[in-house]
Amino acid sequence: MKKIGIALLVLVAIVGGATFWLSGNMDGIVKDAIEKYGSEMTQASVRVASVEIKPADGRGVIRGLTIGNPAGFKTPHAMKVAEIEVAIDLASIAKDVVTIRKIGIAAPDVIYEKGDATTNFDAIQKNIAAYTGPAEKKESGGKKLIVEQLSVTDAKAQASAAFMDGKTVSVGLPDIHLKDIGKAKGGVTPGELGQEIAKALKQKLSAAISFDNLLKSAGQGLEKAGDAIKGLFK
Repeated sequence: MKKIGIALLVLVAIVGGATFWLSGNMDGIVKDAIEKYGSEMTQASVRVASVEIKPADGRGVIRGLTIGNPAGFKTPHAMKVAEIEVAIDLASIAKDVVTIRKIGIAAPDVIYEKGDATTNFDAIQKNIAAYTGPAEKKESGGKKLIVEQLSVTDAKAQASAAFMDGKTVSVGLPDIHLKDIGKAKGGVTPGELGQEIAKALKQKLSAAISFDNLLKSAGQGLEKAGDAIKGLFK
């Protein structure tokens, strides 16, 4: 599996929630499933504040999704999402390709941390690939997805490196808007959708954060970095 990225974790929450939703289970079961399987996949703590499912109109909301960091990282989390809104075309549920009208990811807070050997994003990606790789192949004949609209709004990112001992520098990220994901090829698997989201998010992060510049400021110390800190972000 190619790099999935932190955004796949959001997708896991959405797809996991939708699966239990379609099975007629209650909000609490969805919440428990997201936390259990999300934590197992990422090898990091995954917590959800609440889930509200409205099966009559094909809508659901996941609030307060927090994804921690794998062992070895110093920052408090990899990502927090205030609210994820999902709207599904109920008429498509019985079909091979399920149409998701909207995925709205509001106010995500991403901490992009560079450890001694790798980033927290890369560590989580590796854990997800190890957990889901064989399953993706087994489920290749299952349902696929088309997402008509996907948005990531009011996002912000924080950058950290090993020398910063858990401290971060913050930067705003532009909104992300994607349309008709999977439509041209008759649907995508959850893994492929995760890659699309990850690609868009990592493009924004890469444009905003320079670890090279951040590491160059180490010799000066944070209290002496001054203009160097201001120039970390493009």
